[in-house]
Amino acid sequence: MLLGVTIKSIDERYLIVLGACLTQFFVIGLLFSYGLFFKSFELEYGWSRTLLSSCVSLAFLVMGILAFVGGRLNDRYGPRMVLSVAGTLCGVGYVLLSQVTQPWQLFVLFGMFIGVGMATHDVVTLSTIARWFHQRRGMMTGVVKTGTAAGQIAVPPSAAVLIAYFGWRPALIILGCVAVVMLLIAASLMKSPPADHDSISNTASSGMTFDEARRTSLLWMFCAIQFCFFPTLSTVPLHIVVHGMDLGMTPALAAILLSVIGASSVVGRLTFGTLADRIGGKRALLSCFVPLLVSLLAFLLINIPWVLFGAVALYGFAHGGLFTAVSPTVAEYFGLKAHGAIFGLILLFGTIGGALGPILAGWAFDQTASYSIAFSSLAALLCFGLVLVLRLPPSPVQNPPG
Repeated sequence: MLLGVTIKSIDERYLIVLGACLTQFFVIGLLFSYGLFFKSFELEYGWSRTLLSSCVSLAFLVMGILAFVGGRLNDRYGPRMVLSVAGTLCGVGYVLLSQVTQPWQLFVLFGMFIGVGMATHDVVTLSTIARWFHQRRGMMTGVVKTGTAAGQIAVPPSAAVLIAYFGWRPALIILGCVAVVMLLIAASLMKSPPADHDSISNTASSGMTFDEARRTSLLWMFCAIQFCFFPTLSTVPLHIVVHGMDLGMTPALAAILLSVIGASSVVGRLTFGTLADRIGGKRALLSCFVPLLVSLLAFLLINIPWVLFGAVALYGFAHGGLFTAVSPTVAEYFGLKAHGAIFGLILLFGTIGGALGPILAGWAFDQTASYSIAFSSLAALLCFGLVLVLRLPPSPVQNPPG
């Protein structure tokens, strides 16, 4: 009987990992696919890329604001309900995107539908994983975040095929309908750990409340750290392809840069997820910041196209690591009692920076015909974040066995 219960528990935990991976796969995969529809909107309506990109920035802002709300709802009601509502809104948003005829409709859909799905895909899934896994929390967070990289690699080509065969409007309808179904299936696999799991681990109810955490300088340090590195993670993938073309790459060759980022980020997610378990969150964050900073400095110096692939691979490795290391590190320092709300607030500060980064980088390029100012500014911000990570105290919460 005991063996049967143990096997059932193990199977249940990995179904939850699957649900979290599927959520990451579709929410981020669809977001990356949006760029494939730029030409269609340009040809049909004459809309500028600044307009089309601004919608994504709005979605990032909504993601940051509602991540905090989603984290608190997850703490109170559990992941299944929150992800079901958010996933449905996200998928319906892409279906409705096929019917837009005015710019304001884009902003409504990205703000009220797609942005909501983005707001919960990280904070709810990763908070749930943090509660289910204690000894291997970092590693399992890395596994879940490979769903993001897989979505970046797999969904855009699928969208391209649908556009080629059916046209852009039917492609959006198909993608949106598939997303609703799959995100609801993913949500059905998610749930909070049972009371007996919590009592055995003795951690799900331990740690700081949100009110206790917000009165500490430590929480605001984490918010500042997230703000310092997140602009790099949102800016480089958006601008690196056109930067490669500026160096002389063909569009097809430059597009491979994104595939390199996706592939190397898988390695980074798994590597740093495991490292977070073994060496602690602070050292894992340091190990991410250093290669990320080196990659930005390399972008400043490289003027030979093929060398850019090496710098992009290094960037992707650190990019994936940072997306993985933060949630388990927050659990180390603050415990799990209010992990969703605390992690959500930290994400809010990151997404504010993430929304501003791509727009400011584009503006800097328009003014100077170069990305030098953009890469230099991102590197300076990372240096400040690195100093803050070095100032973090030793972790007060240790991962228990289990």
